[in-house]
Amino acid sequence: MNTIEKKELTGLEQEMSLKEAQNQVDTYINGFKEGYFPPMELLARLTEELGELSREVQHVYGMKKKKSTEAVRSLEEETGDLFFVLICFANQQGISLEQALQKVMAKFQERDQDRWTKKGDSQ
Repeated sequence: MNTIEKKELTGLEQEMSLKEAQNQVDTYINGFKEGYFPPMELLARLTEELGELSREVQHVYGMKKKKSTEAVRSLEEETGDLFFVLICFANQQGISLEQALQKVMAKFQERDQDRWTKKGDSQ
């Protein structure tokens, strides 16, 4: 089962399945009258969050460091923001992230099975 970590209000960490994550986000979003943003708005938000993650990766690993006036955020925080919006998009479209991931893993395992050198191969 695919799991992600969640932090309870108590600070304890537990694992959460993708389905549970989708349910938790759905409960949160549906607590507001506005509900989910339309698909194009969610795509714009995904692009924005990916840009913010890219900026942090560039700051940590790249040549272009942030200005002293720019806030430094963690890669974990920015990845979490991106993942939250991706979950919103999946929920709004009725996509099961667990099923989507299972399908894409099967595709990669079949298509790329001989593409890369496996660990332990002597060739």
